[in-house]
Amino acid sequence: MRILLWHVHGSWTTAFVQGPHTYLVPVTPRQGPGRPRPRRHLRLARLRRRDVPPEQLRDTDIDLVVLQRPPTSSTSPGAGWAAAPAPTSPPSTSNTTRPAGPSPTPATRPLDHRGLTIVHVTYFNQLFWDCAKHTHHRHRARHRRPRPPQWTGHRERAAVVVNEPLRRGRTTGTDLLARFARAAPLDVFGMRTHGIAHHLGLPEDRCHARELVQNELHRAMAACRMYLHPVRWTSLGLSLLEAMHLGMPVVALATTEVVEAVPPEAGVVSNRPDVLLDAVRGFIAEPGRAREAGRAARTAALARYGLPRFLDDWDRLIKEVTR
Repeated sequence: MRILLWHVHGSWTTAFVQGPHTYLVPVTPRQGPGRPRPRRHLRLARLRRRDVPPEQLRDTDIDLVVLQRPPTSSTSPGAGWAAAPAPTSPPSTSNTTRPAGPSPTPATRPLDHRGLTIVHVTYFNQLFWDCAKHTHHRHRARHRRPRPPQWTGHRERAAVVVNEPLRRGRTTGTDLLARFARAAPLDVFGMRTHGIAHHLGLPEDRCHARELVQNELHRAMAACRMYLHPVRWTSLGLSLLEAMHLGMPVVALATTEVVEAVPPEAGVVSNRPDVLLDAVRGFIAEPGRAREAGRAARTAALARYGLPRFLDDWDRLIKEVTR
């Protein structure tokens, strides 16, 4: 199949293009929201990925379109092409990586009226979005072959991964980090994390921020004793799954899909701040316990969120939609 998709979500796209199809990715010279990210994020599957200037799309044969964001404005990925009439339109699906909101129970998926098959990445999304036609494909790891566990935990710090924590605020639990920093020093990784220590009134050594490319990020995460996931509202943070694949023990809020993803032996999941703070202190103080929880986390992640299963699920849907 020749599949058109926009590079909206870097980790998801990196996994998706490792399938057996030809993947057409619109490329523009400028980078920014909804535009191509640096090429390093799509190193994998180069032979099956083809970058296409948007102006050539009308003359390109396409078997399937995978939408990831509603084309509601001129800045949305594919807005002009997706909204334009065409003599024959290829079948389309819409991948839902965000939870319903702002109030979840009455939220109707914006593209649902187009009769698309909505693909939810979590059971939580499937439960809360109001969609007529939908299916569920679990999130996945980036790599086709699982890498050996990378966790060493030799640094007595908690890793946190969040993009734009100052802008997203309570959604990502940014306000909770000052409290957790009293239990353990934090390494906060992600885009636009600079200045977070000052914002929270913390010294740099208690809340150190870094923005790294993915491979460097995984090495830095794995050096930390544990992974902290303070996010209040997201489908399921891929950084949480990546931490589990690395073999890291987890301390996380019991929100959205986390309770489905993290088994009890893999860490501590709770909405009680005192329980979470005690868990952070415990993993920092007991490396042996952290190691055992990390092994359980990796076992669960490989069993539930492996890339081969993810690609097989998509292949079945692609055949159904394009039949």
